[in-house]
Amino acid sequence: MEFTAKQIAEFVGGHIEGNAEAKVSTFAKIEEGREGALSFLSNPKYTHFIYETKSSVVLIGDDVVLEREVKPTLVRVKNAYEAVARLLQLYEQMKPRRTGIDPTASISAKATVGQNVYIGAYAVIGDGAVVGDGAQIYPHVVVGDGVSIGSETKIYPNVTIYEGCRIGSRCTLHAGAVIGADGFGFAPGQDGYDKIPQIGIVVIEDDVEIGANTCVDRSTMGQTVIHRGVKLDNLIQVAHNCEVGENTVMSAQVGLAGSTKIGQWCMVGGQAGFAGHIQVADRTNVGAQCGVIKNTKGQGETLIGSPAMDPKIFFKAKAIYSHLPDMYRELAQLRREVEDLNKKLSGE
Repeated sequence: MEFTAKQIAEFVGGHIEGNAEAKVSTFAKIEEGREGALSFLSNPKYTHFIYETKSSVVLIGDDVVLEREVKPTLVRVKNAYEAVARLLQLYEQMKPRRTGIDPTASISAKATVGQNVYIGAYAVIGDGAVVGDGAQIYPHVVVGDGVSIGSETKIYPNVTIYEGCRIGSRCTLHAGAVIGADGFGFAPGQDGYDKIPQIGIVVIEDDVEIGANTCVDRSTMGQTVIHRGVKLDNLIQVAHNCEVGENTVMSAQVGLAGSTKIGQWCMVGGQAGFAGHIQVADRTNVGAQCGVIKNTKGQGETLIGSPAMDPKIFFKAKAIYSHLPDMYRELAQLRREVEDLNKKLSGE
């Protein structure tokens, strides 16, 4: 597939500086640019690469001021990162789609499989499962009894979806994800821990993406819910009865304890942890390695540190922390001086 700078500009709503007929057939990072490649510049730290890149076309923000002429054709847009995302989506959509059912796949006679579906080698589709039109089930995927999968959803190799769970349309589940394993429910007894049966399900709504080896546990009763548009990175743990609000995004290794409710449009950094039975308000920003142990105050709040706190308080405390050894020595010295003074006063 080959496109001209003019075609790209028309698609993303940009304007051209340079040769409108410059052609590209692939993508490349701006620092690794080559002839015939399309690159983009959105991070100011990479601006110096624009003067030496060999890419033929570069997407660049309207507000970027260049110090000298550059070789590639520029396509000026309001948001270069958003524009390249749209182009990559177009590129992905134009790839040939897999279709057909591999003869080694095991599909229950009681399952319902839609049209234009791909089911790869050694995939298993259980009793009563429903696979929507255009879904793509890659090799070694296990779709349990009674599972429903919406149209155009893509499920990569070695994903396991336990019985009864529901996956929406246009979702992507990456390799090794586990949907609907038992929540961590045990009751301490006289002789150990008694298993609490987890009889609920997981519901994943439309347009959700779940990263590799991420686990979403089924609820004790009712539903664990991942709402529409949520994006979960790799190696995330969502415990039983949790709820993640629409369009919330989470980086790798985030952990949600049971019955945590995360609001809409939240952004969560890597390795953040959430205590159970708490509520996080809409549009809350949670920093990396943050520990959230109680309900948040309101929309738009930013939290960092563990336990989570306002960034201003955190950085003030951090500044004091580095002085604690000196403060401890000074305090010890003051104690000795006070003791000496008390001895002198009692002797008088």
